[in-house]
Amino acid sequence: MRPPPGVTAIAIALAAAACSRREATAHGPDASAATRVVSLGPSTTETLFAIGAGDRTVGRSRYCDYPPDALRLPAVGGLEPDLEAILALRPDLVVGPSGAWARRAAQSLADRGIASWFPEEVRSLADIDALVLALGDRTGTRAGAERVVGGMHARETAVDEAVKGEPRPRVLMVVSLAPVVAAGPAGFAGDMLRRAGSDNAVTDGVAWPVVGFERVVELDPDLILDATEVERPGPSRITPDAPGWSGVRAVREGHVVPIADERVLRPGPRVAEGLETLARAVHRGVVP
Repeated sequence: MRPPPGVTAIAIALAAAACSRREATAHGPDASAATRVVSLGPSTTETLFAIGAGDRTVGRSRYCDYPPDALRLPAVGGLEPDLEAILALRPDLVVGPSGAWARRAAQSLADRGIASWFPEEVRSLADIDALVLALGDRTGTRAGAERVVGGMHARETAVDEAVKGEPRPRVLMVVSLAPVVAAGPAGFAGDMLRRAGSDNAVTDGVAWPVVGFERVVELDPDLILDATEVERPGPSRITPDAPGWSGVRAVREGHVVPIADERVLRPGPRVAEGLETLARAVHRGVVP
């Protein structure tokens, strides 16, 4: 689950809903047909509404802001949700990002007969497919989940065709400035950069590595995508006048593109639209 700017929206999006091809740990009774779901991550909340389980969703975290209908649901906290507030909503399934809170809460929920599912971090677009389908299985909306995944695949295939044969610039996608954090090869954003027709300038390390300015200079990317404020359209803060950036060739030459699209960093049902955004940023005029 929005590594990121300021530790709020993007941080939650990145940590918030994720799943990997590894089997995620489920706790409590069988939740294959849950009817009262509390979702604690933006990605799982988006997914529930997209697959037709929005009417089964009874609570959210305060960071769950899409679709608009989700904002009508009661919020049960943020990074550390309020367990009592969750219990008051009488859920039969609680889903969201993995982490210390989830590990502590899972047993408490199971002791009360409430199932929970806190999947592992996503590492690829295929993992996001797995997240969507798994939530479909847990809420009895498998057909809706398959429809969503099919739509995602159609968009992704269109991007593949659009960028095929185009030059592949070496790209650094920055998601935080203090410290500088970039999309690494071990996470879904790295997979998206590849599918968008580029080569990730970061070739080793974790999903969201911290990179110092000396390292950025060494990487010498052809293009920098500034995704540090995905929800605030405007000029990039990565400029030759910004401390530390004057030594980076791409910055001096004006090859910095701001990304103002939360879908780029939110591993959920709109991620294929985020892929289109990335491809347009990398290959201007190529992707419709």
